Amino acid sequence: MDLFTAPLKLSPEAPIDLHMHTTYSDGRWTADQLIDYLVQEGFALVAVTDHDRVDTINTVRQLAASKGLRVLVGVEMSTTWRNHSAHVLCYGFDPETTLLREVIADVKGRQREQAWEVYETLQRRGYSFPRAAELLAASGGEPRQLRDNAFLLIEHGYAPDWPRALEILREAGQRSIHAELAVTVDAVHRSGGVALIAHPGRKERGFTFYDPTLLDEVRAEVPLDGIEVYHPYHSPETIESYLAYVNKHDLLLSTGSDSHGHVGRMPIKYRAELSRRLLERLGVQVG
Repeated sequence: MDLFTAPLKLSPEAPIDLHMHTTYSDGRWTADQLIDYLVQEGFALVAVTDHDRVDTINTVRQLAASKGLRVLVGVEMSTTWRNHSAHVLCYGFDPETTLLREVIADVKGRQREQAWEVYETLQRRGYSFPRAAELLAASGGEPRQLRDNAFLLIEHGYAPDWPRALEILREAGQRSIHAELAVTVDAVHRSGGVALIAHPGRKERGFTFYDPTLLDEVRAEVPLDGIEVYHPYHSPETIESYLAYVNKHDLLLSTGSDSHGHVGRMPIKYRAELSRRLLERLGVQVG
């Protein structure tokens, strides 16, 4: 039973949101701002799932608890499977001891090595970054990840915006580095948690659309616990298809806004009843 959520019993109509981000990853509002908004709006239970961050989970949860809001343990892991992108929502593990820390540390190490290699390649190609130490002070004065090099390109006038900066970085050898889906799910399960594919119906560039056929293929190799059925980018038809799929295969389902703090991606009040099985798996009673 989880310290921050036990004992907790929700009514079927209680408003929840199990997928949100803060400035600890790529969100546009701080944890304070997000929690204040959720408290003001009367949410009963939420999960803050910053990308590839487990070190900030209890900080966020303690902040929320001080304001009377319950927050589940959660993280959105960026992974790959057979060269497909696969974002995974993970819940219910102990953030202090989870094996996900090792998975994240390995990925961050490889990303840092590549960021430095790309930085050196840019310099050899004539790009000069005299303000690097100042602009990257929070990172120790040197690039540690893709966004650092992109920031340097933009701030030194080599790129007008993020898309052009990414184009320059790819030309300099930048490639995506993520954890393997199977390794991530195994770490979650060995840490006592569950893993669900996030926004499987998202069709934008850079995302993989997981239709039932592809879900069958990935689940044949990786023991996923479920999928995020309710998401702002899922059409009513897509939601119905996923509902049929989770019912057919006895899977868990989650409900999330994927909010980053701007208009159009604000938190959404989903009924707790929709994610009853997931919540009860995590020790939260519904009804």
